[in-house]
Amino acid sequence: MFALRRLIDDLEASGRLVRLEEEIDANLEAAEIHRRVCASGGPAVLYADVKGCRFPMVSNLFGTLERARYLFRHTYENVRRAIELKIDPGRGLREPLRYAAAPLTAWRMQPRSVRRGPILENETTISQFPQLKCWPNDAGAFVTLPQCYTEDVSQPGVAHSNLGMYRLQLSGGSYVPDREVGLHYQIHRGIGVHHTAAARAGKPLRVNVFVGGHPAMTLAAVMPLPEGMSELSFAGALAGERIPLIHRASELPIYADADFCIVGHVDPQAPLKQEGPFGDHLGYYSLAHDFPVLQVERVYHRSGAIWPFTVVGRPPQEDTSFGQLIHELTGDVIPTVLSGVKAVHAVDAAGVHPLLLAIGSERYTPFSGTPRPQELLTQACAILGQGQLSLAKFLFIVNRFDDEQLDVHDIPAFLRHLLARVDWRRDLHFHTKTTIDTLDYSGDALNMGSKVVIAAAGPPIRQLLTELPAELMLPDGFKNPRLVLPGIVALEGPPASGQGSGIRSQESGERGQGTGDRGQEAGNLKSKIQNLKSESPEFIRLCDGFPPENPLRRFPLLVIVDDSNFASWSLANFLWVTFTRANPAADIYGVDAFIEQKHWGCSGPLVIDARLKPHHAPPLVPEAEINKRIDAMASRGGPLARWL
Repeated sequence: MFALRRLIDDLEASGRLVRLEEEIDANLEAAEIHRRVCASGGPAVLYADVKGCRFPMVSNLFGTLERARYLFRHTYENVRRAIELKIDPGRGLREPLRYAAAPLTAWRMQPRSVRRGPILENETTISQFPQLKCWPNDAGAFVTLPQCYTEDVSQPGVAHSNLGMYRLQLSGGSYVPDREVGLHYQIHRGIGVHHTAAARAGKPLRVNVFVGGHPAMTLAAVMPLPEGMSELSFAGALAGERIPLIHRASELPIYADADFCIVGHVDPQAPLKQEGPFGDHLGYYSLAHDFPVLQVERVYHRSGAIWPFTVVGRPPQEDTSFGQLIHELTGDVIPTVLSGVKAVHAVDAAGVHPLLLAIGSERYTPFSGTPRPQELLTQACAILGQGQLSLAKFLFIVNRFDDEQLDVHDIPAFLRHLLARVDWRRDLHFHTKTTIDTLDYSGDALNMGSKVVIAAAGPPIRQLLTELPAELMLPDGFKNPRLVLPGIVALEGPPASGQGSGIRSQESGERGQGTGDRGQEAGNLKSKIQNLKSESPEFIRLCDGFPPENPLRRFPLLVIVDDSNFASWSLANFLWVTFTRANPAADIYGVDAFIEQKHWGCSGPLVIDARLKPHHAPPLVPEAEINKRIDAMASRGGPLARWL
């Protein structure tokens, strides 16, 4: 039987994990240590003495791509080869030696039934778990690396199961201690399909939540697998062993090697309860909203259990390595699923879902004259119809044949390529009143917003400027222009309507809104959005104030921000500010804009309003007092001093 402790011993022996014996509080301290060590490229950390808790904690297991590969070093290549065979089954006949292990890998993908396992050795309660709190205004403790297992009530069994990573609020709010857990899942998730099926059948949705066990289960829970493909099969292949499941009458199977397990159910007819706010992966608080409640029946843990955790916040974080590992394993599958698409890159620095970069193929009517996006638009629709890719707000897609060497992961080169070719009169395609990420507050309401596809094909139509002209003409209220990249200028604009100078963003290093205001954000969200004008007067003035001689006309993209020094300081800052704070249909403007046959375009520069708006969620800012305590810990030396 696999034990997480065995993995930890292996990491420690190889110098990839550091043991911290000093008492650490799960309330903010552990998360701050994790953030610093992760940002420094440091080791995994075992917190041996957790204040007020008998269970040790471990974090940063996936903190670097090298360490993530190391975790699966015995199986990684075999899984890659199995994926190669899925793409091209004929390779097995052409290269039989390369794929000799494929039958064994396929066998390991089948979970096995067992009568008992370490997970059933002990029972406990939710309040005995480490009460991890990551950000000052989190609503309570929550599980950051859960493996939530559900099945389709109309088609029970592992074959139609879902293993997903969904936030569980353990304490705070109106939840009954030890009996209720908040279950937050985002739109377009497998558990939602199962929840709907249970509601239609008038049955409870049974849920088993596993924490710990083999890291393959953690990675499987975040894998964007096609609906209907079992995550347990993928986990078995990556673990190098069949996943052991304890089957008991009238219950869901229990992962035998887990460190912890919550057994419970969701009553689809029961009232929802407010879950949140919590800091999340876009770098802001996701606010309090009504979500289902998991009714806790039993809680198990194995002897010597260890609580693994991570911290979510503005990228890059530990989950960045998840994305890199997933891309390495599955990136070659993209062309087989999306015809003509060479590559897709969900940009981590922009919060993953807000921005997709894609390279497609223009193969239609080569005799049609002036090159323009044609097949790219078909491919863009296919991309936005794929699972989690459908949550993107901005999709930039270009033609591979315009530059065969272009790398979708070289973001500056990609943006230069696109901006040199894009025609704002033709190449903007909006999707309005549609779904976006549950955690994205740039839109009109929860899960609601817009998308824009920007498709560019053909030879360059402009030369991108690499420095600002000496004389710039700016309308009143706009100032401090900064060159971000060739062709891109960041400008400071006046505070967004209703925001006022008291609301400051993370770039200034200040807290932002007072903590009292944040608890009321969810209740005020609807009214704040309704009070916003559909067209911003200062932006109309800006776009109307571009006479032909204005040098800014020579830049294809202008981004209006609260702090242009911060936005232009690094590519990561620019991507985060621009694409987490803009809702395309509401926040894109243009110089010399027009509407023709319902199509919106502009003949001058495109303008994106990337300021913080009154209805946006507050940015994440660490607690100053906690920072001081961790600073003091670093000054005393010790095993983590060099990383803190």
